[in-house]
Amino acid sequence: MEEDKILPETDDSPVNQEPTPRKKNTRKRSIIIFVAVSLVNVGLLALLWTQLLTPAQNGTQGTSNADPLVGHPAPNFTLVALGTHEQPTISLSNYKGQPVVLNIWNSTCVPCIAEAPLLQAQWQKAHAQGVVFLGLDFQDAQGDGLHFLQQYGITYPNALDATGSVAINYGVTGTPETFFINRQGIIEAHVIGELTAQAIQSDLQLITR
Repeated sequence: MEEDKILPETDDSPVNQEPTPRKKNTRKRSIIIFVAVSLVNVGLLALLWTQLLTPAQNGTQGTSNADPLVGHPAPNFTLVALGTHEQPTISLSNYKGQPVVLNIWNSTCVPCIAEAPLLQAQWQKAHAQGVVFLGLDFQDAQGDGLHFLQQYGITYPNALDATGSVAINYGVTGTPETFFINRQGIIEAHVIGELTAQAIQSDLQLITR
């Protein structure tokens, strides 16, 4: 008696079954979403990179919201005078009613050295109009500050801010920085970095009008 041969079961489904339209649509939608998200990320990265490469403005003028001190009273101070001065100390309040250019510098600061002759020349022109130029030597040794004034022929009043407390009160983060203060004691402009003749002339108009 012959044993019945058991044949292997065969799979009737086609070998290369095409994906259903539903699967195609799902895959297409996923690709579209991926591309859209990638484009958004690329756009955000490009915007961030542009902001990083954009140089900061050299100064803040007028009543711009970018500078919290502009448009507000200049903080008063009393500091020991540098060099030959009629008073042993210098106070901002002593110059009430006069326009003041307050320059904060340091003897080792390269831009401060570069702008020193310009400040001296501009003071010689402006002091006849009643404009006061004041210098604050920021976190420096007295001997170094005196040498700086003598070397670059600075003759307008300067004071030593040895601890840096006054400059910090003005929000200074480095040197040089210059504040233009009107007759009412209000800060009209703030220039960060080395001054130019054009910047001085423009900002002097704000405090002498």
